[in-house]
Amino acid sequence: MAAPSASPRAGAGSGNPEAAAEAYEDLLPVMGERLGTAGLLTELRAGFRLLADPARGAITAESLRRGAAAALGVAGMTLAEADAMVREGDADGDGALSEAEFCVLMVRLSPGIMADAEAWLDEAIADELAAQEQEEGTHLAGADLGTDVPPAPASRRAV
Repeated sequence: MAAPSASPRAGAGSGNPEAAAEAYEDLLPVMGERLGTAGLLTELRAGFRLLADPARGAITAESLRRGAAAALGVAGMTLAEADAMVREGDADGDGALSEAEFCVLMVRLSPGIMADAEAWLDEAIADELAAQEQEEGTHLAGADLGTDVPPAPASRRAV
């Protein structure tokens, strides 16, 4: 039998595996279903701002440690633990998490989101394309769209 973890994480070392599992319930899929892709990204960005070092505009090990204690109630996180968490998502190797790196890390660490990754990606792409089309439509409103353009020669028409 493994020894209880000395980690400061909620539910760890309590001897009750169900309590530990509840402490790590994956809520991102539920949030995604209720808020949609755009709403979920808004919430992830808010979480980033909560944990980021305002002077640097990124999550550092120290800002994560302070933010986790203050906002999330995870007291006792060591700087080494916080540093390991930052390194997990630090794609560019600058020692901190940008907003994009944080969002990618949160999604990557969510088993429920990763199980439905293709559907989430399809929805995000569709949302982005719709926003671009709406923006382009706004720019084209009232413009002469040149509707009297002759058809393509027969050799170039689709068969």
